Amino acid sequence: MDISLCLLAFLLACVHACLLCLVVFWQLCLSGVWDMRDRTFFEGKSIDCWALLSFTSEREFDQKASKYFSSQLQRMSRTLNMPITRGPSFIRSASSTDQLGLWFDEMVEKFGSDLALVIVITSPRFRAGYDEVKRLGDLVYGIPTQCIQLRRAQECKPQVLSNICLKLNAKLGGTNYVISSDERSRVLKEPVIFLGADVTHPAQGEKDERCPSIAAVVGSMDRHASKYAGDVRMQKHRQEIISDLTEMVKQLLEEFYKQTNKAPKRIVFYRDGVSEGQFQQVLVDELRAIQAACKLLHPDYCPGITMVVVQKRHHTRFFPVSPKDQAGKCGNVPAGTVVDRDIVHPSEFDFYLCSHQGVQGTSRPTHYHVLWDDNAFTADELQLLTYHLCHVYVRCTRSVSLPAPVYYAHLAAYRARCYKERPSTSFHGKPSRRQNPLKMMYFA
Repeated sequence: MDISLCLLAFLLACVHACLLCLVVFWQLCLSGVWDMRDRTFFEGKSIDCWALLSFTSEREFDQKASKYFSSQLQRMSRTLNMPITRGPSFIRSASSTDQLGLWFDEMVEKFGSDLALVIVITSPRFRAGYDEVKRLGDLVYGIPTQCIQLRRAQECKPQVLSNICLKLNAKLGGTNYVISSDERSRVLKEPVIFLGADVTHPAQGEKDERCPSIAAVVGSMDRHASKYAGDVRMQKHRQEIISDLTEMVKQLLEEFYKQTNKAPKRIVFYRDGVSEGQFQQVLVDELRAIQAACKLLHPDYCPGITMVVVQKRHHTRFFPVSPKDQAGKCGNVPAGTVVDRDIVHPSEFDFYLCSHQGVQGTSRPTHYHVLWDDNAFTADELQLLTYHLCHVYVRCTRSVSLPAPVYYAHLAAYRARCYKERPSTSFHGKPSRRQNPLKMMYFA
């Protein structure tokens, strides 16, 4: 009898533990947040040769502080499976950026292609030098660069170091995390390329017609939709339609084939920054441009194309009816909440998705309009696929409010403003000395 009671108690304890695990897992899914503690990157890249530059005063960041920062970054990198195997091979410090170009020349001459990374410690006085670091790293030398604020380097908090490693691993070609194979959409189980496009315009008060708008298009380069290449072009002042889209998409499709040895059967194109009044123009001009890019690769190449416009500028907000459904301190709707009836268009294909956990204030859901769909996605399929893409953004360990390709397109366009003032070294004017910029997640 005692043995039976003990066995029953043991079984009840096991059931309770399993239910607890399921509750914890479900809460994690609802929160849209995961923790990298006691976990490693899916594919980490090791670093054997790197440089540390600091544009601070000797008092602010001396040799002792430099060694401490390097050692703590190495320790964190090892725990995440992207080991920085040794200290910096090249160290320089100055209070101004006058020597920056000479230092890059010296590094490349000394280490050549072995130099994997340049980390730059910056003080608040360095804001003007950020653009030059990115111009030299992205365009002239093709070396990944990472700028770190002085106070962050001085504190060396584990969370900050972990976030730095997230960006470094992505820039070096690694994969931080992927969607579990059990949870993945069926669309990801065959060759598919996800494109994100955005156009940034000059500041509102800028009336100079010579100041260009910048168009950026990025595309996924692996089966996990976690690695992206980007292309950036300048175009007419405040022009929203991407004029060089055919050539940009063609290059990304060629790069996808080089990386995977497969041609995508589907193209899912997420377009940001378009108002409802521009839907028809975008559909006519940009859909034709994508179709033309496919025909340039092969006359018989006709992948299914899905075009989705992504909008954040609206006044729609969602609130949980029941307190038990609230998520986070602000009581927002849980991450993954979808609304596709009652308040959407009665005949067109659109939906709202709140894919992130609101940290402050009321969460703003993203509004998705499907303008074209050769792939005949069901509403559930496209909503799940979009939600999954919100989890592969490499800069943080949480789902974000936009699909990763849209975020990357925005970052790539913003980065182009760092070197647009130098037409002699524009994105297409002077090629990198080390590698094609399309192969780098330089915008991460």
